[in-house]
Amino acid sequence: MRVRFAPSPTGALHIGGARTALFNWLLARGCGGALVLRIEDTDRERSTPENVEQILDALRWLQLDWDEGPIFQTERSERHQQVLRQLLEAGHAYRSNATAEDVKAYKARHGAERGFRGEERAGGQAEGAAGQMEGAAGQAEGAVRLRVPDEGATVVHDVIRGDTRFEHVHLDDPVIARSDGTVLYNFAVAVDDLDAAITHVVRGEDHLSNTPKQLLVMEALGAPQPLYAHLPLLHGPDGKKLSKRHGAASVQELRAAGYLPEAVRNYLALLGWGAGDDATVLSTAELTERFTLERVSRNPAQFDEAKLRWLDGLYLRELPVADLATRLAAHLAAEGPPEARGVERTEPGRERFERAAAISQEKIQTLADFWPLAGFFFVGPDRDSEPARAARAKWLDARGRETLTEIRAALTACASFDEAEVERALTDVRERLGAKPRDVYQPLRVALAGTAVSPGIFESVALLGREETLGRVDAALAQPG
Repeated sequence: MRVRFAPSPTGALHIGGARTALFNWLLARGCGGALVLRIEDTDRERSTPENVEQILDALRWLQLDWDEGPIFQTERSERHQQVLRQLLEAGHAYRSNATAEDVKAYKARHGAERGFRGEERAGGQAEGAAGQMEGAAGQAEGAVRLRVPDEGATVVHDVIRGDTRFEHVHLDDPVIARSDGTVLYNFAVAVDDLDAAITHVVRGEDHLSNTPKQLLVMEALGAPQPLYAHLPLLHGPDGKKLSKRHGAASVQELRAAGYLPEAVRNYLALLGWGAGDDATVLSTAELTERFTLERVSRNPAQFDEAKLRWLDGLYLRELPVADLATRLAAHLAAEGPPEARGVERTEPGRERFERAAAISQEKIQTLADFWPLAGFFFVGPDRDSEPARAARAKWLDARGRETLTEIRAALTACASFDEAEVERALTDVRERLGAKPRDVYQPLRVALAGTAVSPGIFESVALLGREETLGRVDAALAQPG
């Protein structure tokens, strides 16, 4: 099996493109085949080196390697011209000066459902008398069109969608090269797939309408067609085509949002494919072993970021703490606010950072969740934001301050400051006051973190230690209400 992933470098790698890359990668790795990476950079205006690097960077982050390439389509122009001349010489293609208006007029005469046929096919004048086939200097003029057979049909054999029949009478003779000699997408793709000996073309269903044009090129060259599999489109939870309005739309945005690459791979694999036993959490090894095109659905797949967050949280909770801390530090260095970068390398250093990671692990669903939850361990409590002011107004009113004063006395009396001793002291305060847990823990949480959200309160107090905890409680009591 030889498959290919052939993105156009006109922007970041979209989530749908990443799924296509993943499915091709799983097929190749599952059967010992080869994955060819081809960069289809014929859009000269939007295809930039920066966009190419974005695609390569996204594939590397997803840990999807390739066996051949990247092959740049524009670097194959000599080969494309060779095949173009071959088709012209064999009579499978012809030059045409027909304009869009000429095509419109043709369809007005023959019917809108009739595919356009240039008069040059019979050796006559171009539509609209646009000129002879040879110019004054003997140079060929006009675009190049492929001859579509007048009868019969081209059938696309698709693993997912079954057979789709395209009647030739309805197909225009497609332009395969412009008048300046540059070839068009459908011609270049067909030639590149043939030269790379691609056996399976796996891509989005939006390419299905292009397939008969590519097959006709292959047929004209006397080449066998590969097997096709057109993947269902991705929709958002609202049933509309996936876009930025649904949240992250590219791989880079998922990485910036703090997702783990292994969780993203797992989730993307489940978009339109199922293992057959309702399994949700599948390692890359399991996906490679179990993935088949036959289990890909024809129906649109729904990308729901809430489900991705849930799955990412499962993966986060399975990480060893040291690994989690390493990934958190890397994420903060790349995406975190300035005050978050490098905190693991400062006093109190790596040990505190790993302890903060450990006590936050059950509460976070992405790496990006960590700093809003646990950043107060390193930079002090939030005092000025709107959530901080709201939390202070709710939990540090007169009654909350009285409770906080009781808490301070109990914590001061602790013989040690480990989690068990802190829990005993706070439980004593709660029982003595006859208060609900939140009426004791939330005032303390606001004093320490500035907001009403933090990791477990006993673990947080123990991590901060006696001196810092009491200092933050004193600062909260001294702050005006």
